[in-house]
Amino acid sequence: MAIRNILKDEDPTLRKKSREVEKIDHRIVMLLDDMIDTMYEADGVGLAAPQVGVLKRIIVIDVGDGIIELINPVIIETTGEQVDVEGCLSIPGVTGEVKRPKRVIVRGLDRNGKTIEIIGEELLARALCHEIDHLDGILFTDKVIK
Repeated sequence: MAIRNILKDEDPTLRKKSREVEKIDHRIVMLLDDMIDTMYEADGVGLAAPQVGVLKRIIVIDVGDGIIELINPVIIETTGEQVDVEGCLSIPGVTGEVKRPKRVIVRGLDRNGKTIEIIGEELLARALCHEIDHLDGILFTDKVIK
């Protein structure tokens, strides 16, 4: 496993739409492992593959309850709303208030190709939405309300 370089805001890769993962092979599993190590090394709660220069629909999150790995994640339901301060490993030192759903249900694949659903509330809902936005080239600064 390795620590990868986290791209910064000015890098055009962060604004591109990521491609779906067609096949989960050893390279995808290695990427997941590297992303987890990189996220923890940077003291983050989430990381999307585009942030390490890979335009694949892969995210990792740990809001304190253990690691969540999602390949090809899709938000299938949202309820409520919350406004809170966000930051991003790709935009160090910048924060802003962003409106997000209070609760989300996300479906994706785990590293073994099994379909899983994650129900996220509060911080986990925010992290899921934030990381999935990265897969579509959207940064939290695009959504700052204050």
